Amino acid sequence: MPKSQAQKTETVQALSNLLQMNETVVVLNPQGLTVAEDMDLRSKLRAEGGSFKYPKNTLMTLALKGTRFEGLSPLFKGPTAIALSKDPVAAAKVVYDFAKGNEKIKILGGSMGDKALSKADVEVLAKLPSLNQLRGKLVGLLQAPAVKVARILQAPAQAVIGVTAAQGRKE
Repeated sequence: MPKSQAQKTETVQALSNLLQMNETVVVLNPQGLTVAEDMDLRSKLRAEGGSFKYPKNTLMTLALKGTRFEGLSPLFKGPTAIALSKDPVAAAKVVYDFAKGNEKIKILGGSMGDKALSKADVEVLAKLPSLNQLRGKLVGLLQAPAVKVARILQAPAQAVIGVTAAQGRKE
């Protein structure tokens, strides 16, 4: 049953809102994916805070107009799907890792903010650490000096306790 003009307008608006809420979009050709593979990809993206959609190409190109992702319009020819994430790396990482194990997925390109990405750029982006991984490393780096200072400050006290205990055993 064909969609009414109002339904199409609503879909375009929903897609446009989805684009505005995310930092990265990866466009891919998912031709031949089974339902199980599709569900697996969706769950992996969801676990990383992302989402996966099969928008109609005409509606997607309308939704892209006026957004920072407008440069993606030429990619929407033939079977396409989009993976989106707020984390700049998550969508690219999940799709790239999934495509390594499944030749049915073909990455067409993407965009991070207003920067268009080729297939090779998406692969490079996928190899970067995610935002959460970077935060973890930063916290580790910030905590390391404090732990070292605490050990240094405790060392003299422990030495004094050790000497006192040894002296007490001699007597």
